[in-house]
Amino acid sequence: MEVAELQRRIYAQAPESLGAMLLARVLKTPDREAFTYPDADEIWQSLTWAELNDQIEAVAAALIARGLQDEDRVAIAAITRIEWAIADYAIACAACATTTVYPNTAADEVGWILSDSGAKLVFAENATQVEKVKAHTELADAIQTIVVFEGEGDGGRVVTWADFQAEGRAYLKEHPACVTDAIARTNKNTLSALIYTSGTTGRPKGVRLNHGAWSYLSASVELLDLVGEADLGFLWLPLSHVFGLSMLAFQLQYGFRTAIDGRIDRIIDNLAVTNPTFMCGAPRIFEKVRAAVLTGDTSRGVKGRIARWAFATGYKTVPYRLDRQPLPRGLAAEYAVADRLVFSKLRAKMGKNLRFMISGSAKLSPQVQRWFYAAGITVVEGYGCTETSAVSFVNHYNNPVMGSLGPAIPGLETKIEADGEILVRGPVVMSGYHNNPEATAEVLDADGWFHTGDIGHLDADGFLFITDRKKDLMKTSGGKYVAPAKVEGAIMANVPYVSQAVAVGDGHKFIGALLVLDPEALMRWGKNHGHPDATYAELSQRPEIRRSIDRFMARANRRLEHWETVKKYAILDHELTVDEGGVTANMKIRRNFVIQEYAGLVDELFAGEGEG
Repeated sequence: MEVAELQRRIYAQAPESLGAMLLARVLKTPDREAFTYPDADEIWQSLTWAELNDQIEAVAAALIARGLQDEDRVAIAAITRIEWAIADYAIACAACATTTVYPNTAADEVGWILSDSGAKLVFAENATQVEKVKAHTELADAIQTIVVFEGEGDGGRVVTWADFQAEGRAYLKEHPACVTDAIARTNKNTLSALIYTSGTTGRPKGVRLNHGAWSYLSASVELLDLVGEADLGFLWLPLSHVFGLSMLAFQLQYGFRTAIDGRIDRIIDNLAVTNPTFMCGAPRIFEKVRAAVLTGDTSRGVKGRIARWAFATGYKTVPYRLDRQPLPRGLAAEYAVADRLVFSKLRAKMGKNLRFMISGSAKLSPQVQRWFYAAGITVVEGYGCTETSAVSFVNHYNNPVMGSLGPAIPGLETKIEADGEILVRGPVVMSGYHNNPEATAEVLDADGWFHTGDIGHLDADGFLFITDRKKDLMKTSGGKYVAPAKVEGAIMANVPYVSQAVAVGDGHKFIGALLVLDPEALMRWGKNHGHPDATYAELSQRPEIRRSIDRFMARANRRLEHWETVKKYAILDHELTVDEGGVTANMKIRRNFVIQEYAGLVDELFAGEGEG
């Protein structure tokens, strides 16, 4: 069947809206667990689909009672938590549209998002988020209600989560069909979400996604048979990001259970407690797990030698396992020992039932992916962006292709332009950027093709491989094009102390880098090497650290072409932060800003350019 015809069939059969998907799920499995989440005492609570729907209906009714109309925008500013999910589902059931706000977004940018989106009401996590909204007095008339998840109301504009639900329940008694009527009015062309992009350059743009994008995506990915009702997913991804938000749509379609907690510092502990069968994450999470093993107490002495032997053995098994071939008898015996001594303990920390993990939102280093696979943990990659509803390509954990982002999801049209740019077309593509037709026209052509801005190629089996962003390629003075993401990926995979890396060198003879060290790993090093009272800034500049980085950097350079290798680097004595402007709210590095902000350091790297 042709791709376009498959697309039409999937779209025709997909549900009309998220609200319709919710009603169908509740009708099908009312008593099955939908979510588990930690309460204030760190005790994990449970909600069935019927119980979840009861809260969703109350919140949706309260929105309607407050006078919100179809497609009115309702903002959510909070970390990933059960209330975020309930609020988002309720917004959909009230025929309104969710506007996402990262909780670490600076106050001035919060004002921009709320103003640009035309938000009428805000769900805020706590007093900190409330104050960001209240700081913009010019929005007081437009946003007359702020519902706070944690903390007290003020008897007026700020309403508690509990009181808002009580208001909705009272309204439902008088208008029992108000929510189902709103769901009935909602269709595939109704605006569902306004997701503001990371804004690595300039102001973030609001991506308009309709209900049909979510329902098509869910119906399409369901054909891949990745998960089902028996699965338990762990959701920590920011729901302000399209990757996390897509998981809420998938859950309605497939009926799996979700353990939800967005506190990043609790991820590893929570995995061991909840024992999920799958988890989606960003590359940095997988890099941090690997770096913790490589720089931890088990990296030295007898334990270190055993771990290195185990991984050397694990790497030998990778080709056989990828080809689904039995291991030679001797290797199988060695791998069994390695698994018992090392790999089983690593897997136990990540949950005894974990079948696979999916990495998205940025390119995962093949080295990191191979390291996990050697340990018996399958991490596959997917690809998409906010403008394509999160998922466009994805590998299946039963048939992973290392370094690939997988084939396109069923029914999605794809093509590669002459310059290598990846284009996609289908119902998952946004309807446009909110209030920004000029920016929309730059990426969405008259034939409906979305120009991703990413450079890559498809292999003979249709698996996607990406090299870099079209606009990010650097060109050395010798005429060689260098993908900064490739250089940065090599650094992140081979220099375990590094948490952030920025490749520089456009117009220069060679490539350099600005590095930021991981605070936990660095402070642990200081404690183990007789500097327990030293500050992060002091430790980052110690010559011993520099010598260690030099050794690891040599390993990273062996992964690169000679014109891509890092000849010089500088270590910053502090992290790049949202407040400083070095990273976006979802922790993507603003490369251009960083290069400009640290122009002096960059100039020093290339001061003796003739030596490069």
